[in-house]
Amino acid sequence: MTSTPVIERSPKTWDETKTTTCYMCACRCGIKVYLKDGSITYIEGNRDHPVNKGVICGKGAAGIKQHTSPSRLSKPLLRVGERGAGEFKEIEWDEALSLATRWFSDVRKSDPKKLAFFTGRDQSQGLTSWWATQFGTPNYAAHGGFCSVNMAAAGLYTFGGAFWEFGEPDWEHTKYFMLFGVAEDHGSNPIKAGIGKLKRRGAKFVSINPIKTGYSAVADEWIGIRPGTDGLFVGALIHELARCEIRLHQSDQDGIFRSRR
Repeated sequence: MTSTPVIERSPKTWDETKTTTCYMCACRCGIKVYLKDGSITYIEGNRDHPVNKGVICGKGAAGIKQHTSPSRLSKPLLRVGERGAGEFKEIEWDEALSLATRWFSDVRKSDPKKLAFFTGRDQSQGLTSWWATQFGTPNYAAHGGFCSVNMAAAGLYTFGGAFWEFGEPDWEHTKYFMLFGVAEDHGSNPIKAGIGKLKRRGAKFVSINPIKTGYSAVADEWIGIRPGTDGLFVGALIHELARCEIRLHQSDQDGIFRSRR
């Protein structure tokens, strides 16, 4: 009589685990990265992290492709065809740095302001902006200037905190929450968790966005403004709030004047 073979249904696919933060968006969710022989095999949310508490979105789970994607560049590319033709060849870093040094040197000698550059999401924006000013050009920008850094600055100037890796709103006590123009493809775990808290407590959630999808779909009220009119809408709100404050102040002053008479 032959014995039934034992099938391992949960084989161990790693030999070490690292804890870090995800970099697929500005949330910086805590993750656990599983490695086998130094290569990433799996990514999951870190339950001990204060930001996401173990929750991970599709982008975070797909972060493994940053390392394993066959389209990931491994060497600098030099254009060999006409601009726009998509014809490149791989070169070594020494050659790439030599070419860049020569090109930059020629530009700096003639007019540094001819150089304009944009950097993607990284942690070196302070360094690249410093480098640009030393080079002599004001024509530089970075991903953060069009995304989370503006949001963080606005939060610091309005309610004293920002969001994601910079902090977050007071989800426990907020009674009226307005969300402006969050990208529909943004898998923000902190926002999802925070909105869930608001909905459970009965706080009002208002979404201001041209389209009613994503977060707007679960809002208590959706205001479908025209694209690009966010600033006008906010300005109108400020105007009305200021006008109400002036009226209240005048009413208080009238009351004081009548009581004195």
